[in-house]
Amino acid sequence: MRVHVAFTPAEAAAAPTGIVVDVLRATSTIVQALSAGYRRVLCCGEVDGARSLRDRSPDGVVLAGERRCVRIPGFDLGNSPREFLEPEGETVVLTTTNGTRALVAAADRCERVLAGALVNLDGVVAAAREAGEDVAILCAGVKGEFTLDDAYCAGRMADRLGGDLSDGAAAAVRLAASFANAEDGLSASQSARNLVAAALEGDVAWCARESILDVVPRVAGSDGHVVELVPA
Repeated sequence: MRVHVAFTPAEAAAAPTGIVVDVLRATSTIVQALSAGYRRVLCCGEVDGARSLRDRSPDGVVLAGERRCVRIPGFDLGNSPREFLEPEGETVVLTTTNGTRALVAAADRCERVLAGALVNLDGVVAAAREAGEDVAILCAGVKGEFTLDDAYCAGRMADRLGGDLSDGAAAAVRLAASFANAEDGLSASQSARNLVAAALEGDVAWCARESILDVVPRVAGSDGHVVELVPA
């Protein structure tokens, strides 16, 4: 099994199995939402697209998302996993600055796409291993740029996966090993500092917990603009 880490969306990496990582916070939030009992999460890149999805859907749809860490005006929820501890419907429509776009892009390049974070680390690694094919860990980054938090999470995954590591995967493993623990790895990032500035520092500690949830979200369908994630 060949394992590669793409640190930015510009690295158009492809493999039979893709794991999208936006640990602060989209993929952590998706894992939490499905763990709490939401039946599915619909991800799209644009705010207007999310509103349109909600308007075309039956009752039981929760509209969630953020821009620059802040809940979008008129939306039911933001992008904090702590807002998804209890389901308020069957479906979440989610749009975020980086993670939802990364999921849509990955669905065009990989046969199977999983949403990974530290909170479901054991589960997503086991699912990728079970597939038995090459893996690309795709970091969402921030506006196309490298982020330390996603690179740390990718390194933890690559280390657990083992196999034949690309140079990118080997670099991610070494980066992750340079921190004493997950919270230190996430807190060192600009993403974490942005959350602290937005009075959302509690999300950093929440997302730094490893393997507390069993759900592995997978992309069940995509139309090139919207992806549907359900429990694997």
